[in-house]
Amino acid sequence: MTLPPGQRAVEGFPRFGTHLHHPPPAIPADPAIAISGHLTEPLTLSLPDLARLPRREIRADFHCVAGWSATNLRWEGVPFATFYRTRIEPALEPGAAISHVSFEGLDGFGSIVTLEDALADDVLLADRLDGRPLDSDHGAPVRLVSPGQYGFINTKHLCRIEFHTVAPPSPDRFSLIASHARARVWAEERHRYLPGRAVRPLYRSLIGPIRALSARGSRVRGR
Repeated sequence: MTLPPGQRAVEGFPRFGTHLHHPPPAIPADPAIAISGHLTEPLTLSLPDLARLPRREIRADFHCVAGWSATNLRWEGVPFATFYRTRIEPALEPGAAISHVSFEGLDGFGSIVTLEDALADDVLLADRLDGRPLDSDHGAPVRLVSPGQYGFINTKHLCRIEFHTVAPPSPDRFSLIASHARARVWAEERHRYLPGRAVRPLYRSLIGPIRALSARGSRVRGR
């Protein structure tokens, strides 16, 4: 098995997330994705609406920017490209040239993706993992899955998608651990300003503490 530069395979699929030692966010009774941006009017996509779109299943690895990879995961959902072509393009403002898409989760985490990257063949709005509905640890009810990009792009618990004609400012652009704008795993785009190889030791040092905290959050959820 060949992994991207600097990645190491792990057993299972660790729970990571912004909530860490807290339980995952509560799922609304009728979850939906609010869609906004350069549209003639805002849209709301319910889960039944999403489920009616053509679906696809892929096998792909998940690569965390910290350096671990969960391999051979089986994701199922709606290709983002299908969603974009059928629901978004007909609703765009006349002349709007979309360049970026921002995703937001119920946990408050968000990511910004170029439209080019979002339209890749293997990018999904996924609601199933390994034959089962997503659980709370891995992004229920729906998450972004973009196998060619590091995990921090793959926003969990999707509740909002916004379309932009220019790149919106990244919230962590002034952080010491500033996320790369495209985060492509095979180019090792880990950090916004530093070479990927240079930040490997720092990111790997965070795996143990973050995994321990995240496991605590999973136990809290189960009580």
